[in-house]
Amino acid sequence: MVRIRVEVIRALPERQDLVALDLEQGATVRMALEAAGIAAHHAVGVYGRRISLDACLADGDRVEIYRPLRVDPKESRRRSARRPAR
Repeated sequence: MVRIRVEVIRALPERQDLVALDLEQGATVRMALEAAGIAAHHAVGVYGRRISLDACLADGDRVEIYRPLRVDPKESRRRSARRPAR
């Protein structure tokens, strides 16, 4: 039975949670989140690329849980552009 090592990471405003896992080859993102004890309420990705919960993981992958943005980046730029120059 071949095993793979993956990390599940969740960044919160006050802390960062990182869980290293040893899973069977063919494990999915959903399986990794369950093994880490983390519910997937938000989007997830591997190394900055969004993926589905049913995507298979490879050895060395880092599953990232993305939290919702507090401010829309486009709206933030619009507000900055409306401010008078100093």
